[in-house]
Amino acid sequence: QVQLVESGGGLVQPGGSLRLSCAASGSIFSISAMGWYRQAPGKQRELVAIITSIGSTSYADVGKGRFTISRDNAKNTVYLQMNSLKPEDTAVYYCHNLLRGYWGQGTQVTVSS
Repeated sequence: QVQLVESGGGLVQPGGSLRLSCAASGSIFSISAMGWYRQAPGKQRELVAIITSIGSTSYADVGKGRFTISRDNAKNTVYLQMNSLKPEDTAVYYCHNLLRGYWGQGTQVTVSS
């Protein structure tokens, strides 16, 4: 069983930054591709970014140039650095283990003045 626990969400003003963390339990983290997704009220969950087990990254258009996904296999943690945040980035952000299909409980990000 893999558990994913997100943290780092909160309220931030437009133009601000946040760094989300996702701590994973279990022994498969280092061989798992991991992703960040988000879901805004009334909308479907959407991909934000993915990082492979060897650190290759890909981004959906929503985060290109503003968001950076990274991982620390020694800490079983994946991060999402979000800069230049906009009100439309407001959503619940979820961590996802692509190897086994596990999801975290989500962390709320609210961008508002």
